[in-house]
Amino acid sequence: MRTLPYGSWPSPIDADDVARHDGMPNWPSAIDDEVWWTEPRPAEGGRVTLCRTHLGAPDRRPETVLPAPWNARSRVHEYGGRPFLPVHGEMGGTAVVFSEYSDQRLYFYEPGVTPAPLPITPEPAIGSGLRYVEPVLGPNREVWCVREEHLPADEGDPDGSGADDAEARPVVRRAIVAVPLDGTAAADPGAVRVVAGGHHFLACPRLSEDGRRLSWIGWDHPAMPWDSTVLNVVDLFENDNARAIAVGEPQVVAGGPGEAVVQAEWGTGATLFCISDPDGWWNPHQITVTGVDAPTQRAVALTRREEEFGGPLWQLGQRWMVPLQDDHLVLIHGRATTSLGVLSPDTGEIFDFDTPHTEWFGKLTLADRSERTVVGVAASPTLPAEVVAVDIYEGTWRSLSRPRSADASASSTTAADGPVSGYLPRPEARVFTGAGGREVHANLYPPHNPDYTGVPGELPPYVVWVHGGPTSRAPMLHDLEIAYFTSRGIGVVDVNYGGSTGFGRAYRERLRENWGVVDVEDSVAAAQGLVAEGLADPGRLAIRGGSAGGWTSAAALVFTDAFHCGTIQYPIVDLAGWRTGETHDFESRYLESLVGPWPQVKERYEERSPVNHGDAVSVPFLLLQGLEDEICPPIQSERFLERIRGRGVPHAYLTFEGEQHGFRRESTIRTALQAELSLYARVFGFETDAPALELRS
Repeated sequence: MRTLPYGSWPSPIDADDVARHDGMPNWPSAIDDEVWWTEPRPAEGGRVTLCRTHLGAPDRRPETVLPAPWNARSRVHEYGGRPFLPVHGEMGGTAVVFSEYSDQRLYFYEPGVTPAPLPITPEPAIGSGLRYVEPVLGPNREVWCVREEHLPADEGDPDGSGADDAEARPVVRRAIVAVPLDGTAAADPGAVRVVAGGHHFLACPRLSEDGRRLSWIGWDHPAMPWDSTVLNVVDLFENDNARAIAVGEPQVVAGGPGEAVVQAEWGTGATLFCISDPDGWWNPHQITVTGVDAPTQRAVALTRREEEFGGPLWQLGQRWMVPLQDDHLVLIHGRATTSLGVLSPDTGEIFDFDTPHTEWFGKLTLADRSERTVVGVAASPTLPAEVVAVDIYEGTWRSLSRPRSADASASSTTAADGPVSGYLPRPEARVFTGAGGREVHANLYPPHNPDYTGVPGELPPYVVWVHGGPTSRAPMLHDLEIAYFTSRGIGVVDVNYGGSTGFGRAYRERLRENWGVVDVEDSVAAAQGLVAEGLADPGRLAIRGGSAGGWTSAAALVFTDAFHCGTIQYPIVDLAGWRTGETHDFESRYLESLVGPWPQVKERYEERSPVNHGDAVSVPFLLLQGLEDEICPPIQSERFLERIRGRGVPHAYLTFEGEQHGFRRESTIRTALQAELSLYARVFGFETDAPALELRS
């Protein structure tokens, strides 16, 4: 091994590699023996395409089904969710219904039959004003899904947000609707029927096996879906036109204040399974649902474990469990890492499948007619996220999105990136001690390069990564973006600060009314912990994050002296502005729990906002912003810069046309990554081949 200063190690992982491979396959869905999923294409303007494969052809490469420029992506809640559903086509083949990003209408497409996708929902009165997500197959050739309707702003407070902004927010309404597949609704809006509603937010519409009941999850402002939700059930019947409609009043069968149901699935007969957290952890439960006029059995926990079987509903359509025909459950569970297993409802015992994947995402589906195969998205520190098929009875697995030989699939040590596999970091789960002695969970990625080591006596620079959300979690997995830094000699510690999911309700509620305090303290604790252990250079510490992570990064630069520079991506920096109209409906009252009731604690909003403390920033920073961001709009970043200008603080502000919340285009990802590395090189004093970043004061 050669000796070079940390940060300057040559690496085969360049910004182009990261940009080309950014994103992962998502939302697997099956019909007969076909498995479909979405796949991002950074090189094609960041669009999302649809791919498919056949379970009977294990060595066949996946087929790209949806041609450019079609973009299968929903904007419901702005974060979207599962945007498509494969269905049987009119000519005997397989077709698909999907949400097109450009106008948010649902389209029907039968490859090889229809020349191009055909709209099956009406054109909205305002651009992208009717949005659809999480489609399921209903009766009589209908698709049932969640519809989000945007209307022009009205007087007063039309969405119930309590905002006192000068311009009222647009009216946003949601309902579960039935859309005929024959396309009649494209010209006749009345052909789209409202099936259920009753709450400002709706998720997880599911029809029972016999088609006689509908279940769904609902919640209302100011709750977020990880705070309090309810699980509703309503009986269905066929009217004279043989079309199923909801009747009577829905039953609330689970959930309520302080309990969050995040998924529900029908088993056989009247059995309804759900993931909920009445005991503080998202565990599986079973409910026996009776008729409207008879009492329903209360939810019974199938197992009680201090680990999570679910997660936050940032996107609609997530599935952490799927029931089998014998009412056993295939489910995901864990804490720092997750596993895939089968739970027996009779004993509560779980048998885990033996695969090398250490992170299973909430994206499960059953495949093939015999329900022998479960499909999900999984990854590990050495395996990038892939669509994985597991034989439930034999326990074997194979990748559908990255087909490879049986020998490679069976290996628990196979990395899937060929020449760069040796340059991937070797992460470990860590627990640091935070303020007041509290535990702070983090994933540590030390510098690693098989060809180079640091100069004797030199300690490496470290960057604290802060995930978004903030009610979210940073998994420990294969990430070329992290490897871009670690393979050059820059360490990364990805902090699951108090408020993160994956460690129970008590841990995630540490952030209640303490956003900007606990998250900052925990990020500093991770950095200081590394310094105390002699792993990190105390004079070369940085912090970076996007969205809510951008908030924490900015707050850490303002309120602490722990970091010597920072990268702030599409951040929140002005709580009062964000609370009073500068964000979307879904998160418009999120700060009620994170900061406190508005306007009763308005002073707290102002005191914690980095925008009001521009004079406290003294270290260089890089600010990155998408110009079409509806969640953290550019006005937040621009307001922060106004308070910084003229104070002699070196900084750079890069904006990107066509980018929303999070970067999707190859050119954007490459530019942002190179700018970040250039910042660290300039501040920490090492050489790099990244283009020089111009800093202004």
